[in-house]
Amino acid sequence: MHFPVSGVDVLPIIPPLVAFLVSSLTASAGVSGAFLLLPFQMSVLNYTSPSVSPTNLIYNIVAIPGGLYRFIKEGRMAWPLTWAVVIGTLPGVFVGAWVRIRYLPDPKAFKVFVGFVLLYLGYRLLSDLFGWNKKVQEQNKIMKKKFAEQVAKMKEENSSRLAAGLPAEAVVKTKRVSWQKIEYEFWGETYSFSGIAILTLSLGVGLIGGIYGIGGGAIISPFCVAVLGLPIYTVAGAALAGTFITSIAGVIYYHLLAMSNVAAGAAVAPDWALGALFGIGGLLGTYVGARIQKFLPDKIIKIVLTMLIMYLALNYIGQYFFN
Repeated sequence: MHFPVSGVDVLPIIPPLVAFLVSSLTASAGVSGAFLLLPFQMSVLNYTSPSVSPTNLIYNIVAIPGGLYRFIKEGRMAWPLTWAVVIGTLPGVFVGAWVRIRYLPDPKAFKVFVGFVLLYLGYRLLSDLFGWNKKVQEQNKIMKKKFAEQVAKMKEENSSRLAAGLPAEAVVKTKRVSWQKIEYEFWGETYSFSGIAILTLSLGVGLIGGIYGIGGGAIISPFCVAVLGLPIYTVAGAALAGTFITSIAGVIYYHLLAMSNVAAGAAVAPDWALGALFGIGGLLGTYVGARIQKFLPDKIIKIVLTMLIMYLALNYIGQYFFN
């Protein structure tokens, strides 16, 4: 099948199948699959024009709603964190889209940028594997233990409560919102962080996400957990919501830039048909990945994912400097 916008020729079953396999693996490791789909499009489908970035964002738009709905329903959305991420990321995504078109239209230069982003994500996974951040690991263990104990208790007391979701004390409650400090409560603990700090970080993440074609959740989530000390149970929903909203904005930005003089005749508008096929596979894969996670060794999943990411990162960087 020929996709006229991107110029890609591929069987229509391949994009959703690849997205399904990728998202099944990455969802099991708690990481977005969009950052791996872009290398597939560039290296396998030979889709290297600037429009590959917004096409990759379409994957997020289609694949994320199911998981986001789950977080909202369970009351695990830290809304002040979510909106801080969105407000900071949106202008960054716009600038990132402009930088991608203006300064990184050359596939070779774009690949080295992708390589360094993947290198960072690989480092984050290595850090998790080797326990370089013991404080965060301890916090996560304590929180997971709380959930396990509460679920066991709920099974004994009332099965209908279990079906209804998490206990009342396991929802996010906003306590304070200001430029200086954002504060919320989760499971009897109070967490706070600087509003200015998260806005600044989000601006940088939006810039990277706009260039690469990812929402930025895979970058901002580790920072919130490792540096700000926020529980992953509240960060995940905020990162997912931020990724979803900024992905929509990113696609709109690229469409607008495609109609402006900035594009200068380059292929900038996303390929909706191709992106939607990836998104459908991602939607199914994310669900399956979440379901099979408990049956797969967590460490094995992360080792395989880390090896793949590091290989792609070093390969793209090496192509720039040695070819």
